[in-house]
Amino acid sequence: MTSSTTPARATTAGPARRGPHRAWYVAAVAFVAILGAAGFRATPGVLITPLRAEFGWSTGTVSLAVSVNLVLYGLTAPFAAALMDRFGMRRVVALALLLIAAGSGLTVLMTASWHLLLLWGIFVGLGTGSMALVFAATVVDRWFVRHRGLVTGILTAGGATGQLVFLPVLAQLAEGPGWRWASLAVAGAALAVVPFVWWLLRDRPEDVGTTALGAEPGQARPAPGGGNAAFRALGVLGRAARTRPFWLLAGGFAICGASTNGLVGTHFIPAAHDHGMAEPVAAGLLAVIGIFDIAGTVASGWLSDRIDPKVLLGLYYGLRGLSLMVLPGLFAATAEPSMLIFIIFYGLDWVATVPPTVALCRRVYGADGAVVFGWVFASHQVGAAIAAVGAGLTRDHLGAYDLAWYGAGALCLLAAGMSLAIRHARNR
Repeated sequence: MTSSTTPARATTAGPARRGPHRAWYVAAVAFVAILGAAGFRATPGVLITPLRAEFGWSTGTVSLAVSVNLVLYGLTAPFAAALMDRFGMRRVVALALLLIAAGSGLTVLMTASWHLLLLWGIFVGLGTGSMALVFAATVVDRWFVRHRGLVTGILTAGGATGQLVFLPVLAQLAEGPGWRWASLAVAGAALAVVPFVWWLLRDRPEDVGTTALGAEPGQARPAPGGGNAAFRALGVLGRAARTRPFWLLAGGFAICGASTNGLVGTHFIPAAHDHGMAEPVAAGLLAVIGIFDIAGTVASGWLSDRIDPKVLLGLYYGLRGLSLMVLPGLFAATAEPSMLIFIIFYGLDWVATVPPTVALCRRVYGADGAVVFGWVFASHQVGAAIAAVGAGLTRDHLGAYDLAWYGAGALCLLAAGMSLAIRHARNR
């Protein structure tokens, strides 16, 4: 009897497995969660003009709320990574989605600019910060040993897919029924994802009796201790800040944020509107960026498993800088072929920087890589916040965005040089 039952147990616990590994299901749920949280990332560019028209707020005032959101979006990320270690991904992500829904949904009741700062800036900033790219890095770190770059690219593309899904819809709602319907649509999308996260997301392979994809049978990563999450996040920052690669990664990623979320993501639609382009058309162009961003980010993840990540970063930043310097001459009342070429090219490059940046954080900082990436991502959002408010003030005082585009292009060329200077021999 004993000999007949022992082989059955060995087969169940052994490496043989029918069907996809559980890690792929966890990645699918994470993708849906990131998709649902991405709705607000499409909102500011669509709603700046309607808010100016209804409340009389300047571009700088609305951009300030976006800036607060972007700063909190970044600064929350490293603490969210530590909180996921302490309380689990499922709880942190579910709460984050509820904050996004509350912040976006309650905007329909606002009557003063400080309401916008509270709801867009603080509520949604904290929620989206906990759902930031550090969530993708944590999922990959816990559930995958093989295909890490590829999965990082796929999860990162979830944000671009969200932009693709939401932007045209939100633009049509803002143009038709009004901007309040657009805000409610974002809130509803975030709420719809919460049940999927709560019922299907699992924190670690050990929770369901398996190991990470590509790990040796029986190999399990020990769970972090139950210490204070804030202390751990700050401790990791203190150790990383004493190393040169951290500052090169953080500086380059700050420029990345300035040239994407802060500038193009926030101000492309109002800049196109300044040249006579209808907002739904401009939103459609940003959605096209989202289409090509998916391909570019997944391809970047695949390449990050095969090519030195710092070389990829240098290439991405350099090409982005050159394209931004060309952009001011491409705006027109209609979507000319030259603008479409820029949109396709920029879309391929938009978030392609994330997989090699995650890979470098992991290579240099090992088990602390996800939290280090959280701090690097915080610098991304600080850069985005500076660009968001800076470009708004540029538009208010100079009457055009041209200086913002040229400045961002020059900074991207600087980021290319910083990336190539990174030495990623393991510091541990």
